[in-house]
Amino acid sequence: MKKSKEQNSNIAFQKWIAAVGIILFVGKLVAWKLTNSDAVFSDAMESIVNVISAFLGLYALYLAAKPRDENHPYGHGKVEFVTSAIEGSLISIAGVMIIYEGCNSLILGKTLNKLDWGIWIVAATAIINYVLGYISIRIGKKENSIVLISSGKHLQSDTITTLGVTVSLVLVYITKIYWIDSVVALIFGAYIIVVGYKIIRRSLSGIMDEADPEMLGRLARFLNKNRKAQWIDIHNMKIQQFGSKLHIDAHLTLPWYFELRTAHNEMEALIKLIAKNTDRQVEFNFHMDDCKPTSCAICQIKDCPVRQQNFTKKVEWDGENISQPGKHTVENLL
Repeated sequence: MKKSKEQNSNIAFQKWIAAVGIILFVGKLVAWKLTNSDAVFSDAMESIVNVISAFLGLYALYLAAKPRDENHPYGHGKVEFVTSAIEGSLISIAGVMIIYEGCNSLILGKTLNKLDWGIWIVAATAIINYVLGYISIRIGKKENSIVLISSGKHLQSDTITTLGVTVSLVLVYITKIYWIDSVVALIFGAYIIVVGYKIIRRSLSGIMDEADPEMLGRLARFLNKNRKAQWIDIHNMKIQQFGSKLHIDAHLTLPWYFELRTAHNEMEALIKLIAKNTDRQVEFNFHMDDCKPTSCAICQIKDCPVRQQNFTKKVEWDGENISQPGKHTVENLL
């Protein structure tokens, strides 16, 4: 099985991120050596993480693009969550190191040099980072790649810190108040730790298959608008993410008197409806349930030949009730 054009495109762009990351890191390292600035040091430290993360992301995209095999029946997409978690951890560690260096400078004092050179170099890296991050997020959302989205957000967060560093260098250049530089480093060190935590949190939620209420809600609203009367109920729905792919489990309640072929065709119609209206590759595992006497109260089939109870209430599916394990009844909806 060959990689798709989208996968090859993602890998190629991640290579660009890695290459540009090395160039920007060297530029910031030069700026730090010229200026002796803690704020520039904080920016250079984050760039080290950018480079490492870019190569981790490159490996993740390569591995996630591999087809499923006997040892990985669901494919290799989960690796994207693992590498994103490592990236978040590295970002947080860099934030701690920046805070440590800033505290030392506040206590011991420090003199800065050649700030004009530092301002121009750091400002240039900020512009490049923002443009690259914007493109990465845009491609990541289009291809549903958590690696490219994570890399893009990291690059844009780096842009914010780099702009802050540039402003601090300008202030120090004008005022000659050198402690401003260390204070700015402390602020951005804390900010970087928060960014790292958010990336780790999102990655762990993906690894542990944490429910996504927003995604379930969107799917429930779509099914409400396109439901058929014979789709008496949908419940026990779960959505798992494997890289850019989704796996959806659900139970579909159908009239008990449907012959097997008719019931299977209804299930296929539901699956095709979802698949046709999503921009992601989806694997389905739907289970057919037969209706029970208690289902009559929520069944919208008007000419049902075996109805045992009157219709009472239409079930409005939402992200919460569509994921409940048991069949819906009027009683458990009250």
